[in-house]
Amino acid sequence: MTHVIRTPYLTNSASVPHAPYVQRETVEASRTLSGMLLAAVLSALLVVADQLIDTWVDGHMLAAWVALWTVAFATLALFVKPLRKVSSGVVRWMAAGAQAYKARRMEEKMWEYAHHDPRVMAELQHAWLRSQNQV
Repeated sequence: MTHVIRTPYLTNSASVPHAPYVQRETVEASRTLSGMLLAAVLSALLVVADQLIDTWVDGHMLAAWVALWTVAFATLALFVKPLRKVSSGVVRWMAAGAQAYKARRMEEKMWEYAHHDPRVMAELQHAWLRSQNQV
C-alpha cells in the first residue's frame, strides 16, 4: 500500500498565487487580537478611573461620567498602535510555533514511515551520508 506524505513548503509571496489570502488572514487575526487586548486594557483603566472618580466626586454623576469617558477615549487614542504591534508580534510568534510543530510532526511521520519501509530508510541513510561527506 502506498502512502503520500505532503509537506508544505515556504515560498515568497511573489511565486504563490494564494499568499495574499494567507497574509490577509494573519492581519485580520492581528486586528482581532489587538482589539481584545485593547478592550482588556481599557476595561482595567476604566475600573481604576471609576474608583478614583468615586472617591473624588460624591453625588456629581454627570462630572464623573464625563471624566470617565474622557479617560476611556484617551486610552483608546494612546494604546491602539502599541497594542497592535504587540498583538501582531504575538500572532507571528504563534504562527512560527505552529509551523515548527507541523514540521516536527511531519518529520516524525516520515521517520515512522521509514521504519516500516526499507526503501525510504535507505534513502534517508544515503541522504545523511551525503550531508556528512559535504561537511
